[in-house]
This record gives sequence, structure tokens and C-alpha cells, in this order.
Amino acid sequence: MIFDHLAVAGEKLEAAVAHVEEALGVKMGLGGQHVHFGTHNRLIGLEEGLYLEAIAIDPDAAPLGYARWFDLDQFAGAPRIGNWICRVDDLEASLRDLPEGAGQPVALTRGDLRWLMAVPEDGILPCDGGFPALIEWQVDKIPGESLPSSGCRLTRFEVAHPEAAWLRAVLPLDDARVVFTEGAPEMRATFDTPHGTRVLL
Repeated sequence: MIFDHLAVAGEKLEAAVAHVEEALGVKMGLGGQHVHFGTHNRLIGLEEGLYLEAIAIDPDAAPLGYARWFDLDQFAGAPRIGNWICRVDDLEASLRDLPEGAGQPVALTRGDLRWLMAVPEDGILPCDGGFPALIEWQVDKIPGESLPSSGCRLTRFEVAHPEAAWLRAVLPLDDARVVFTEGAPEMRATFDTPHGTRVLL
């Protein structure tokens, strides 16, 4: 399990993008549509193979008969980090080793990108999204390697939740940047940026 990217959700994509740009002091790049889940995004490359997306429900998408990923159907309020995503080599095998609630594989595409994502039936990941969404990329070059870097480097990602000890115990993630702390649900990312240290909530 390897940290892949962060997802900042908003009621509208423009609000999520503005939240990221104001926090980090850099401009986000282009993205696209996720037809299956009726969402759209914009992206920004980070250092060390990570990236960040701003994501929201696409107002032009057709109505769905099932829940969107990242619990976006229920999202309300100010833009914020809603989820984090970790990649694995074999999604089905990884899910067998993890607790129930991590989701079931869904095949997705956006442009030339192809991947499998573990999505719970109700769209809600454990621990209010403190549990990472799992992705298995099916492309030769993943976005974290192909996106131009913004010059921002993640130095710390803090996942606060009352069940932080459980998250720490069940996730096979070896990444010194990721810290689980007991407290009210919140995710906080600290970056070194061209403008100094910045914090994104």
C-alpha cells in the first residue's frame, strides 16, 4: 500500500479549486469527467510521485441510480480534504486482507487513464473517510509520475479520528509522512511550497 494522492471535495469544483489554490499559492491544472460517478476534477502534481485532485459532482452529469464515490452525494459545507487514496498492485488481494467496509472493485476510466477503485456500496469509507480509498492503476505511467510538479512537497499528512488506533493497526502502510491521531474527524496536510510552509485542510 503506497500513498497515491489526496482528494479535496467541494460542493462545486470551482470552490474546491479555489480552496487548494489559496492554501498552497499555486495554480491547479486541468482534469476531466468521471462518467460512472458523475463527477469532475482538476489536478496538481506534487513532489515525490504524489498528486492532489479537487473533485465535485458534475452539474452536467446524468442522474445516477447508485451512490457516488467519496460520499459526495452527502457533501456539504466548505471545501476540505475529503479523502486520501493509496495504490496497491492487486486490489482484490488487498481487499481480502482488509476489514469489511473498504469497498468492492469498480472499473473506471478518464481519458487515457484506466484503473480499479475500491468503492463501498453506499460510497462511505470507514472512519468518515479516514480510511483510504484503494486504487489499482492499469496504465504504464500513473498521474503522480506524469503530472508537472507544482513545486509543492507533502511533509506531513495527519488523519485525526476517534478510531485512529484502529486505522494505524489495520493499514499496511509504511510512510513516515502519514500520522494517525485521536480526535475529532479531520485531515490536515502540511506542505513545503515555493511560498514556504503551507497547511491544507
